[in-house]
Amino acid sequence: MSLPPKSPSGRDTTMSLAADFPQVGPDAWADLAAAVVNKSRPDDAKVDGAGAREVLTTHLPGGIDIAPIYWSGERTPLGLPGAMPFTRGRGPRDPDLPWDVRQLHDDPDAAATRTAVLDDLERGVSSVWLHVGPDGIAADDVTQVLGDVMVDLAPVVVSSLTDQPGAAAALVAAWEAKGVDLAVVRGSLGHDPIGLAAAVGGTPDLAPLADAVATCRDRLTGVRAITVDTRVHHDAGATDQDEIALALATALDYVRHLDEAGIEPAEAFRRIDFRVAATADQFVTIAKLRALRRAWARVGEVLEVPEADRGAWIHAVTSWRMQTRTDPWVNILRSTIACFAASAGGADAITVLPYDDALGLPTPFSRRVARNTQSLLAAESNVARVADPAGGSAYVEALTDDLARAAWSWFGELDAAGGAAAGLASGAIATRLADSRAERDAALATRHLPLTGTSTFPLAGEELLERTARATVPGEGLPRRRDSQVFEDLRARAAPGDVSVPVLALGSPRETTARLTFVSNLLGVAGIRPEVIEVASEEEVAAVTEGTKGAPVAILASSKKGYEALAAPSVAALREAGVDRVLVAGSRRELGEVAVDGEIRDGMDIVTLLTDLLDTLGAQQAGATA
Repeated sequence: MSLPPKSPSGRDTTMSLAADFPQVGPDAWADLAAAVVNKSRPDDAKVDGAGAREVLTTHLPGGIDIAPIYWSGERTPLGLPGAMPFTRGRGPRDPDLPWDVRQLHDDPDAAATRTAVLDDLERGVSSVWLHVGPDGIAADDVTQVLGDVMVDLAPVVVSSLTDQPGAAAALVAAWEAKGVDLAVVRGSLGHDPIGLAAAVGGTPDLAPLADAVATCRDRLTGVRAITVDTRVHHDAGATDQDEIALALATALDYVRHLDEAGIEPAEAFRRIDFRVAATADQFVTIAKLRALRRAWARVGEVLEVPEADRGAWIHAVTSWRMQTRTDPWVNILRSTIACFAASAGGADAITVLPYDDALGLPTPFSRRVARNTQSLLAAESNVARVADPAGGSAYVEALTDDLARAAWSWFGELDAAGGAAAGLASGAIATRLADSRAERDAALATRHLPLTGTSTFPLAGEELLERTARATVPGEGLPRRRDSQVFEDLRARAAPGDVSVPVLALGSPRETTARLTFVSNLLGVAGIRPEVIEVASEEEVAAVTEGTKGAPVAILASSKKGYEALAAPSVAALREAGVDRVLVAGSRRELGEVAVDGEIRDGMDIVTLLTDLLDTLGAQQAGATA
């Protein structure tokens, strides 16, 4: 250890940047925060320190709270990567390949997919993920698709929503056709019967699991047999703690079934991996991966699995639920944040979905962007040079603990009620996820959870990208829906024609710009064009009657000063023109005695507002024919 520098006189010259600042504790900080919060509040709404904490606290769906500040306090031992409780990862990472860069392929054109697979492997991808079935690659085409792959170097995994044993058999046949030593191939056979039942309905068939695990143990020693894929729950509305709990419950169902078939828990642990969603909420994603490893290691400890086998092998996939069809370029930013979070959270493999995945089959360019996102983060940004870089942060450690405890609580309830399969059959899981979805929908509708380019800052006049549509698998499973879908449905209603609303800008640009911009962006969420009528003085009010005849609704946009000067004659002119509904941007109290029919303000349910506007304007329902 090097000593701090000393001056010629021998005095210590180390500079302490905080030495001259007074120490501030939690209570003093809260009082200071309250003083800032109260600057924008009227006297009857001012808060104390406790109130400031509440105002600045973020409440996530599912009951997890994000405090405005975290204090280190007494630190608990963090442990090391590769050791209990595995919060910090399964072990040190290889600096040359810190995680498995995995690309998904589901184009049913076998020749095109074969070319795409080779193109990816030659340009930064390290493993291949094939989705097999009528909504992807035919099982009979798997050998052809892998024709150019050196399977002794590149791992291959499969998934299926129709025939998981058939997909696994097709992968084994492709490996055998290569003539390589099967002991050196790596990947996963993709068995997840409970996840399959969650996705398409029916009763999960766990019978193939024992043979699959035995095959991996005896012949395919580097291969996992089971992939617990919780994205089906995530896409149905699951919170992060829900997703962890369902991963634990599903995997434990498999371990118990295998134990009954004579396969010990330690071997079952070696043959199970997890596939989870990574979102643009980077700290929650980091904490989710850490909490999942911690909780699964505890399950292994209870089952007396050797410590070396308790670390959860996690494949993180950027969330399909967070993708948008509108302004899809923003998906690149979302996926970059999610990929970073998955890396910082210690994911063993990461898949970045192409930015156009929600629109249909990706293009070579969008696949290139997806794989380069990972390559840049891994090779140039060096985000994985430090193991568990977020470890020790009071915020991340507290969030990890909150998620782990919340997940463990519901996991315990599920287990006591019979496990994941029983929870599906009884409807308990569907009910829980529906409640989580409803809570999330409310936050989306009020834009407390904003979607850039879709629910906020929409791209006016946008034409959707065209992509080849995917086939879908019908079923009676959990509902699958993207967060942006409700807003895209609103936009689709306005797409067939020019749907507009008169917006009266009352006063000078100084008075109108802020709220006119707010209203224009809000209307743009549903594809409604604001027909701006500038009313700078009372002399210009006369033109309002002529300009708004036949309009069923109109909106006023100005400041309090503009409303005081021009709202009364403008509303009178609108009524004379036959406008039934007049809405005001801001609070109707700013208009004094002038009566209007409603407000448009930040924090309101814009889905309800825009649906009502489209109905009033006569826009047809999405998918309807004229």
